[in-house]
Amino acid sequence: MIDYSKNRFLVVDDFSEFRTSVIGMLRLMAVKQADSAPRGEDAIAMCRNTQYDVILHDYNLGAGKNGQQVLEELHHLKLISPHCIFVMCTAESSQAMVMSALECEPDAYLTKPFNRASLQQRLDKLVERKTALKPILDALAKQDHRAVLAACEKVTVEHKRFAPQCLRYQANALKALGQRAELEKLLQAQLTDRPMPWAIIALGNLWLEQGKLEQALELFRSAISQFPMLPALFDGLAAVMAAMGEPKQAQEYIEQGIKISPNSLQRQQSLGKLAKANGDFDNAVRAYRQAVDLGQNSQFRDPESHLGLAASLNEQAGDQAPNPRAVLEIRKTLGDLGKSWKGDANLQVRAQLMEASTLIKTGDQREADKLIQQASTQLGELDTFFSAEVALEVAEQLKALGQEEQAKGILHTCAEMYGDDANVMHLIAEQTDDPAILNGGKAAQELNRQGIRLYQQKQFAEALPLFREAQALQPRNISFALNTAQSLLRMLLAQPDPELKAQCLDCLDQVRSMPASDARYERYQKLCNTVAGL
Repeated sequence: MIDYSKNRFLVVDDFSEFRTSVIGMLRLMAVKQADSAPRGEDAIAMCRNTQYDVILHDYNLGAGKNGQQVLEELHHLKLISPHCIFVMCTAESSQAMVMSALECEPDAYLTKPFNRASLQQRLDKLVERKTALKPILDALAKQDHRAVLAACEKVTVEHKRFAPQCLRYQANALKALGQRAELEKLLQAQLTDRPMPWAIIALGNLWLEQGKLEQALELFRSAISQFPMLPALFDGLAAVMAAMGEPKQAQEYIEQGIKISPNSLQRQQSLGKLAKANGDFDNAVRAYRQAVDLGQNSQFRDPESHLGLAASLNEQAGDQAPNPRAVLEIRKTLGDLGKSWKGDANLQVRAQLMEASTLIKTGDQREADKLIQQASTQLGELDTFFSAEVALEVAEQLKALGQEEQAKGILHTCAEMYGDDANVMHLIAEQTDDPAILNGGKAAQELNRQGIRLYQQKQFAEALPLFREAQALQPRNISFALNTAQSLLRMLLAQPDPELKAQCLDCLDQVRSMPASDARYERYQKLCNTVAGL
């Protein structure tokens, strides 16, 4: 019999009678420490101060965060340990809610009403599983992925019936360690032995990352016949089709996933983006509207949903003025954006340009000009430049608003910062034929390529002058700066030199305006911290 007397419980439900009833059941199970809360926000606040062993959380708490949003936030903020048991409780049975609850992967799902016996039976099994997996969970809590792998081997031998769970932890650890070949081998072995949804999705996504698009496509398609109610398979298919340059097909797959599970914020955002790119503004408006609504209480609320909704409403009207209701919604959406992300100057510029586009369509050129002027002034004062994708969008907006020179300036900066990415240059070429923008970085790119070849051959001293020359030609290019800094760091580690350190910091400072969303931002930060600490 499991001893619950030392475990701390949290019961979250908006009905006080239900909280009292559940705590009464827990007392009969010898539980001595049981807290309760009526709202998800309260639960998150309590988890900041207390490490709970078991959380029994209602899904629908009325206004405020629901159970899915609370669990996502607890994981995102690392407020619960891998040892914690999170049970989602609900009386609702709609497919949308059930799928939504399942997708955020609580440890268990408990349907109301339940009695003490059924509650204890469920908790006993969960505690037994967590106890058996404890060595893995201990390693996971320390984010020691190599220790997770070792613990998986041990637990698999000692508790064979938990071997399937061990395999999943093993796969996650291999992924975290970047051991792709080992991960692929493990997943293929698992699928040969027994096709499991998590393994199918993991292998499909791995092949997608590796560019094995046909293999990923075939895997996801064949899996749908076995698991037709698994929305993540449709997400995978959509991602593959998008990578294959088939955005309309990608949109169709995302729409199929949304029919199964519509309450996923990320899925609605993906549909909005695809539909907008496909010129399907009716569906884009619906998806972005849903994303804005779903994001109200979510940790993953994204300003791109607001901008996407405003842009899609504007585009939905074509060359005509949006109807008064749409204009009102655009203003409300952008107003909400301004309040919620008040300190983000980049978003303010984009919102001003968006609203200016709407005002011009409605014939209010004077107000539009004011906003364009404000945006133009702020553009020159931004501390952080846009991502390549956003920069291209802003340039297009400026061009449509008659701001040709500013649009050209944005494209020029975009080409300098991201021009070593062929795809970015291809998209820039769709907006301009200016040779100064399109060809300005070619010499620097060739020098960078030569430098990389030497660096990979461990000829660091020979690689550095090439990287330096490339960066001198294009000081704001992120890759050139990071490669130069990396080479300087190698020399610094071999022999400390204040002059070299100053050069390295100066080199990194030249790309300080890179957005935090850039995939290289983490590398940039590590370099800054390492060099500063020398």
